[in-house]
Amino acid sequence: MQDNITKILKAIADPKRREIFHALIIASSALSITQISGQFEISRQGVTKHIKTLEQAGLVEITSRGRERFCIADAKPLQQIKDWVKFYEQFWDTALGNLDAYLDEKGS
Repeated sequence: MQDNITKILKAIADPKRREIFHALIIASSALSITQISGQFEISRQGVTKHIKTLEQAGLVEITSRGRERFCIADAKPLQQIKDWVKFYEQFWDTALGNLDAYLDEKGS
């Protein structure tokens, strides 16, 4: 699981990849790499590299139709990040609650 989290975090760490992923989510359908490239001021090759990183993280699925490649976003892997962060959120909530109780006890 940690390896997947690392891939997902790497994929969303780059602002341009987040923009591409967001564009695919908003589209709610498959977009061709040509369509995606037209939305960004980077080369088609640059967009393809970003999409490949998103694909390796499971955030994008690429299919071919004829000579064109189409991409569709899949936000489900982001649940792993949410679960990972939730663990630490609970840890800090508990730790701060314990500190609050300790300070209340010492203040009395």
